[in-house]
Amino acid sequence: MSKYILKRVGGMLVVMLFVLTIVFLIVRITPGDPAAIMLGPDATATEIAALRTNLGLDAPLIKQYTLFLAQLARGDLGNSIFLHRPVTTALYERSEPTLFLTLFTMVIATAIAIPLGILAAYRRDSWIDRGVTTFAMLAASVPSFWLGLLLIQLFAAQLGWLPVAGYGGPDASFTTRLSHLLLPAMALGTGASAIILRSTRSSMLDVLNDQYVRTARSKGMSELRVVIRHALKNALIPIITVLGLTAAALISGAVVTETVFSLPGIGNLVVSAVMRRDYPVIQGALLVIAALYVLFNFCVDMLYLAVDPRVRYQ
Repeated sequence: MSKYILKRVGGMLVVMLFVLTIVFLIVRITPGDPAAIMLGPDATATEIAALRTNLGLDAPLIKQYTLFLAQLARGDLGNSIFLHRPVTTALYERSEPTLFLTLFTMVIATAIAIPLGILAAYRRDSWIDRGVTTFAMLAASVPSFWLGLLLIQLFAAQLGWLPVAGYGGPDASFTTRLSHLLLPAMALGTGASAIILRSTRSSMLDVLNDQYVRTARSKGMSELRVVIRHALKNALIPIITVLGLTAAALISGAVVTETVFSLPGIGNLVVSAVMRRDYPVIQGALLVIAALYVLFNFCVDMLYLAVDPRVRYQ
């Protein structure tokens, strides 16, 4: 078991080193000069060059990369060029909406997908199965931002049940925060549920006709106990994998949805940083998202150990 965990941790470190290198290079080769953007169109070439020197943007690429690694080793993501404060502070202030949106979305997606996936597999080739499969195809095909606009039009503009956008004021209660997150979570959760649903159905189909399931039925167990305790338990590995990947993808893919609903999350911060060419914020946000993605995968691997003890010997 220790060997298994060490292998996964080593793989995480290699992936993060590769990611931070790619992020650093992509940010530097992207067209646009933050110094020119900061000073505006009336700035002279001398003023721009002076600001680039002050920001360290005129240093050789290898020197910038070495400084970048040294800062990371100290847990320092640098200072925002435009916000004039540490990137870690900016990310921390924007993390709550994104994390709660991801959690709320996963709750909605799982509540939709797992029961429907089990039901579709149990009623294979019936009208229920065809209806659930059709729903999954439609949910996967509809863009989340378009669905978000429809939800705003119906539940916010016409019915007035939920707020249109934003995240509430500084002193807003937790209930108010959740009311602002419900529409974007529904928009994201509908698409996410399609992936989880199809994985659940496929995994359940693989185990429902296995010998141990037929043996459980022959012992007189109720169908609910057979399906949940025996079939679902042995179908969890692929489902856990999809749940982990979906949660990680939601953190990195909520940019458009946060923009549509004007949520002050990490996605909105990244959009603003890209428009301003705020290198430290872009780098820091992408690295945090990548780290969360890798961490989610590591947690999924650890869940494998609990669900299937055979993994320990691989």
